[in-house]
Amino acid sequence: MHILFIADPLDSFKIYKDTTFAMMREAAKRGHAVSSCEVRGMRWTQATGVVADTQVIRLTGQAGHGWYEASAMQSTPLKNFDGIIMRKDPPFDSEYFYATHLLEQAQREGAKVFNSPRALRDHPEKLALMEFAHLAAPTLVTRDIARIKAFHVEHQDVILKPLDGMGGVGIFRVKDDALNLGAIAETLTADGTETIMAQRYLPAIKEGDKRVLLIAGKPVPYALARIPQGGEVRGNLAAGGKGVAQKLSESDLKIALELGAILASRGLLLVGLDVIGDKLTEINVTSPTCFQEIFDQTGFDVAAMFVDAVEAAS
Repeated sequence: MHILFIADPLDSFKIYKDTTFAMMREAAKRGHAVSSCEVRGMRWTQATGVVADTQVIRLTGQAGHGWYEASAMQSTPLKNFDGIIMRKDPPFDSEYFYATHLLEQAQREGAKVFNSPRALRDHPEKLALMEFAHLAAPTLVTRDIARIKAFHVEHQDVILKPLDGMGGVGIFRVKDDALNLGAIAETLTADGTETIMAQRYLPAIKEGDKRVLLIAGKPVPYALARIPQGGEVRGNLAAGGKGVAQKLSESDLKIALELGAILASRGLLLVGLDVIGDKLTEINVTSPTCFQEIFDQTGFDVAAMFVDAVEAAS
């Protein structure tokens, strides 16, 4: 197989923890050719269909910036690849949205894209929760500041977060004293012009914000509990959280099994569920991570499970 990874610049990878790198390494280990491109390198014309500026990647086995060698860029129709892995990180902005349309056109031309471009559009990472509300903590989606304040009065201790954030950026906790609630709501909603999410604070965050991975609808048997450190409310690894791999709890497994087949049937080969305690808080579909942390701590090879799924679907 020849697999194309659409990702952020390769020189930005921290390969000791990067999930896309783990995918590339496993694919290369199996003898598959690996190429990469960036979203900005994609384009379409009637004559060519969807093409991208791609480069063939050879993994060197070295650490740091010398981890790969790349061929010269060449313009390649996306339909020429056996599988395309969309791994561009959020934010899900206009350019990301346009990229999904280009990738959907590539699908019409014969390309196989994971995750499905349409499914990426249909499952915005925080709003996808609404479909599975019975699994979630009390949640409000609005840009109305008065309703945010009323939600706080009802639940007393709440989390406020932007819909397009990642890595814990822009997340605030407001306790029962309502300290700075107005200022936080005004800032996050841009004075009532941008929609945000509010959720009741879950004390179980102290035991970790668990990342539960689904691959082709099946749960990885270990979650990574991202535990807040130093008085932080955020468990995100990017915000300084400590990652601790652990077997799926009974409630984790129940959530994973309920969502797995549904999401896989929609073209979502890889999904990262965020679970606090026994409550689902987010459904991550753009570029779920934690492969290497789980492998390093448990020996379970998540990348191998993923590449198995790509091979079966291509």
